[in-house]
Amino acid sequence: MARASDGGREKVQDASPPSRRPPHVTLVLLPKATGIAELVRDGLSPGLLSAGLGSVPAEQTYLDISQGNRVFDSLYDEELPATSRRCSPIWWRAVEERAGSAPADIVPGLLASTLESSGVRAEAGGGASCTFSRPPSEARAIQESSKKLSGTPRPRPHQTFEARSGALGQLPSLVRSLHGDDLLIAIERAPPAKNQALAIGIAGSGFEGELTSDSTRTDGYVLSTDIAPTILRRFGLPVPAAMSGQPIRGEESVDVAGLESLASRMASISERRGPVIGISLAVWLVALALAVLLSRGRAARTSVKLTGLSVVYLPLVLLVCAAPEPSQAVECLIILVGAPICAGLTLAVARGYRALAVASALVVFAYAIDVVAGSSLTALSLLGPNPGLGVRFYGIGNELEALLSVLVVAGTGAAVQAFAPRLPAKTVAATFLATGLGLAFVFAAGRFGADVGAAIAIPIGAAAAASKVATPQRHAALSIIAISLAFVGLISLIDLISGANAHLTRSVLDAGGLDELAQVAERRLRLSAHSFVRPVVLLFLPLVGILACLAIWRRRTLRCWLRGVPAVEAGLFGASVAVVVGALANDSGALVLEIGSAYLLAFAGYAWAEAPVRHTSATVER
Repeated sequence: MARASDGGREKVQDASPPSRRPPHVTLVLLPKATGIAELVRDGLSPGLLSAGLGSVPAEQTYLDISQGNRVFDSLYDEELPATSRRCSPIWWRAVEERAGSAPADIVPGLLASTLESSGVRAEAGGGASCTFSRPPSEARAIQESSKKLSGTPRPRPHQTFEARSGALGQLPSLVRSLHGDDLLIAIERAPPAKNQALAIGIAGSGFEGELTSDSTRTDGYVLSTDIAPTILRRFGLPVPAAMSGQPIRGEESVDVAGLESLASRMASISERRGPVIGISLAVWLVALALAVLLSRGRAARTSVKLTGLSVVYLPLVLLVCAAPEPSQAVECLIILVGAPICAGLTLAVARGYRALAVASALVVFAYAIDVVAGSSLTALSLLGPNPGLGVRFYGIGNELEALLSVLVVAGTGAAVQAFAPRLPAKTVAATFLATGLGLAFVFAAGRFGADVGAAIAIPIGAAAAASKVATPQRHAALSIIAISLAFVGLISLIDLISGANAHLTRSVLDAGGLDELAQVAERRLRLSAHSFVRPVVLLFLPLVGILACLAIWRRRTLRCWLRGVPAVEAGLFGASVAVVVGALANDSGALVLEIGSAYLLAFAGYAWAEAPVRHTSATVER
């Protein structure tokens, strides 16, 4: 799937396209298991709809549509009120109070209240969710406002938005009844508490080809929060700032098989990630232990280097696997065998730190080229942004940010040590800064990697490595902070000028004031704190803590391993700083800390294997 190339979203549409009569917009909820092929057959432009952030109940999906904004359920103070009270004033009041607890501008029923206040009638009936109508409090406020302005009840408007339940058999007649700027939006009913893409189709003037939006930049994929801005644009109304979605449009030709394959791959990423990567790592570690035991330590150094390089090559093999989209068993086998083969070939042709530098460079530049080219491989790889979760749909995610921070900074140190060990200290420092800033731009800019954390972690890591080599003075920390802040500002400026409209621009630069910026910060901190209580994190986080304590306790031993390779030492120091900063700056801090620590461990193991025997022996004797 290709990435869309349009610029940022327009907040206000001055006027709707000319038409013979006021538009009528119909939202139809279709039966579950409605397929893409059935929508195409009935004359609609098809696509996939992200139903929510993670697994959400059906009513939350409809609330997200009606408010044009969404957050993780964990950020609300309580669960969605029971459906037994649905549609009652009590239920609406509970929903509004719950929305007020979220660190975001969440306004339930915002679509309907915006339409009504602009003279467009909004009604939900025929089995549709009541979330598409006005909350009782909003309805009363609008009625009172109308009476004050005119003295009499407002006349029945000609423009209408209607949400209702429907059957597949009704779609052909609904499509034929469209005139002028009428719009028909058909959505498969949301499944209860299941994270999967829903089928969506739109018919009306201006909609040809597969659906997309600036929220996803992926042909054939849109968000639940994109529907409200699309409806408002059709009526020529401004989009409230509280809505985070982007208007939907139709692009390219329709590929039903491709959309079905996209849905299948996105749904499998979350389920497949743990088993495929976990099994591969476990097998490699067992093989490493057996090799050391059976050889009585003689093969330890070579085995550690082979395992470390396999871990480095893991993201590259995962990226390649995203193209054919194999079954889980086949993908696991490719990774299990492919990464060690790449590692073995690299060791066969490159000695010492050259092998580590080559492996790091191949992985980093493969992802850099992919995101610059706008390919979908990064998004659909198992270590990509995981679009099926509903958070990010292009560029890199936190998982890749964590490992790329290590590969960029520590990999640069390995490359300098391997290929230019006699460079002056200032030139080495400049190399760290130039490489770090250049690749941070690629992975952070909204048009490419679109990762906010990369704009912070990679420059700080590179600056820390540079200061380790050339500026060990006390003011080095201030220099690091200044360089990093300046770089974040540069990325922000480029995003604004280019109209990239990425996460940084929408969440930070478009904030309406200090209060909204505080909400953004609070939301990220709460998500980060929540990430530390996930079961998988609780399993591995103690191990990370033990390794960190061990590294501090045996820091003299680590220095012995790195004696005579100052560029490698500086790279590892900078990469460690990048991991810590990334964990603090991200809303998935625990995940960044775990993955980053794993790659630091791989580099540290390689350094041990490359250290002269006399250093390791002396350390043991002490």
